[in-house]
Amino acid sequence: MTKPYAEVIGDPIAHSKSPIIHNFWLGKLGIDGEYRACHVRREELAGYFAGRRQDPDWRGCNVTIPHKESIAPLIDRVDARVSAVGAVNTVWRDGDGALCGTNTDVDGVEAAVFGQALAGRKAVVIGAGGAARAAFACLAGASCASVLILARSPDKARRAAQECALAAAVLPFRAGSGAFAGADLVINATQLGMKGQDAMPGFVLEELSGMASGGLVFDMVYVPLQTELLKVAAGHGLRTSDGLVMLVGQAATAFGKFFGRLPLREHDAELRGILTS
Repeated sequence: MTKPYAEVIGDPIAHSKSPIIHNFWLGKLGIDGEYRACHVRREELAGYFAGRRQDPDWRGCNVTIPHKESIAPLIDRVDARVSAVGAVNTVWRDGDGALCGTNTDVDGVEAAVFGQALAGRKAVVIGAGGAARAAFACLAGASCASVLILARSPDKARRAAQECALAAAVLPFRAGSGAFAGADLVINATQLGMKGQDAMPGFVLEELSGMASGGLVFDMVYVPLQTELLKVAAGHGLRTSDGLVMLVGQAATAFGKFFGRLPLREHDAELRGILTS
């Protein structure tokens, strides 16, 4: 006997924490369904969606690297977020059977930073790639007094901000830019500091001391959970938000699309304990 299911697709996929998150929520809600991980290579994407369209039990999928920017032509509808961010991370079947796409990473960013009052404040984003675009889309509606982007490819950063309707100034990613001085929010939207990747440059860690009192540092990296960026920020008495907050926040929106009910967020502490054990 089959049951409704959703899944996460990517290449590789074994590392994904999405099955843990979604199956936890299914259990708490008593929904007779399941959430899987499915290894899909780039050349298999079209065949994957063609097959899932014919499966009545399939409710949708989350999309991770390297497929987020390749999905839109393979489905029926995408929303304005996809147009802005340039990537799809959630696909679900609508009531009319059409496959719809959105980007719930924006919800994840909101979950991580909207505890910080941003109207009239200064925000800094490190990076200009796909993850940064989710931050740009989020900040575009936050009424910040100023947004600065630190990027190794300034032209790329300017295009991305413009496409996300974000008014921002772009500065080179190097010491002495003054970007962090008085900043109320700093977002790392790069892989710097992630296990197996380059370390966060020392000048960033040093210049965090110039942030505004009570400022928030959000690092999208969640492996390790406590990055050097967050450790140094906490040492300066700044508030911190880690990548797990974003991961769970974006998953919550996707879960509602797949299974028609929002997860019970009062269990977040228990879920976080499972994810970090």
